[in-house]
Amino acid sequence: MAKNEIYLSCDVETDGPVPWPYSMLQLGAAAFSPEGDMLSTFSANLRELEGGKKHAETMRFWSENQAIYDATRENLEEPKEAMLRFDAWLADLPGAPVFVAYPAGFDFTFVYWYLINFVGSSRFSHSALDIKTLAMVAMRSSYRGASKAKMPASWFSPAPHTHVAVEDAIEQGELFFNILRSLGLGPAS
Repeated sequence: MAKNEIYLSCDVETDGPVPWPYSMLQLGAAAFSPEGDMLSTFSANLRELEGGKKHAETMRFWSENQAIYDATRENLEEPKEAMLRFDAWLADLPGAPVFVAYPAGFDFTFVYWYLINFVGSSRFSHSALDIKTLAMVAMRSSYRGASKAKMPASWFSPAPHTHVAVEDAIEQGELFFNILRSLGLGPAS
């Protein structure tokens, strides 16, 4: 018998556009039941990869958001330690994790790379659910037409987008379930 799916809204903060030579600085995740109830959260600040680089454009963004960047450099964990802790957290969830992100192509790439390199496997397999693609379907628009600026305000949490990974993971998890509800697929409000 298959386990229930648990929707894992994940967000990462990084020092570049791709894993290696760039590093994941912060990982945040929020686990949601199929009914849309938040079950628990995970957060870690990771040390940069040994021998890695910093991407100039990404670091320009961080220089304009120095306090948020500085917060990603507090209470640092070695990448292996953080990813083993993340994997154990995933294992303790009451269902099979489904990776959810906005955009999934970015966040999943980092999380998957780190899991494979530091844990040896990924409980997500190769699967990631992209919130923007779901919005495209709900809005009956093109992919590029499904930008956040064009999405209905009712889909969004009143909480600001902070670039604190766990807070952004919670925010995008709420967005995911609001889009599902608009499609008649999610739990009733």
